[in-house]
Amino acid sequence: MVAALELYLDPDATRRIRVLWDALEAEGVQSMRSLLEQRHRPHVSLAVAPRFDPEQVAEALRGTLVAAPLRLDFQHAGQFVGRVLWLGPTPTPELLAHHRLVHDRLAAAGIGLVEHYQPGRWVPHCTLSMRVPNVLMAAAVRRCLEVLPISATVVGAALTDHARGIAHPLP
Repeated sequence: MVAALELYLDPDATRRIRVLWDALEAEGVQSMRSLLEQRHRPHVSLAVAPRFDPEQVAEALRGTLVAAPLRLDFQHAGQFVGRVLWLGPTPTPELLAHHRLVHDRLAAAGIGLVEHYQPGRWVPHCTLSMRVPNVLMAAAVRRCLEVLPISATVVGAALTDHARGIAHPLP
């Protein structure tokens, strides 16, 4: 399991993504709703690491508004290698600058991050499923496209490590 710095979405966007999770489940695609004893919450991860020390992260981000009230416009669905299905917000200059700020603060504190979350490589996304059967991928993407676009505002942030039971809210 990995640790993540997650940005949470406003209630309407969260509800719409949860409805999409249910629709995917009805089609035989295990969604994020089924994982982590249904504690998973729709989000966009700014940073991922094998493990985080919550105190070190808090110190590195002191004075940074991690849950900046960014506007996210989910305009597309995508697939990562390994049968991962996601919704992607438009990578606006504001979102990319916020990601770089958070990343730079963590990196300056010596916190190692997963390579594909580095600035210039990061693909902002909200994961819907990590186990889409290949034969169901086209139908799952089609289902996603039926609900887009989704507009959202970031309303919260947390440092999470579900394997260790960590969920620390961040400012």
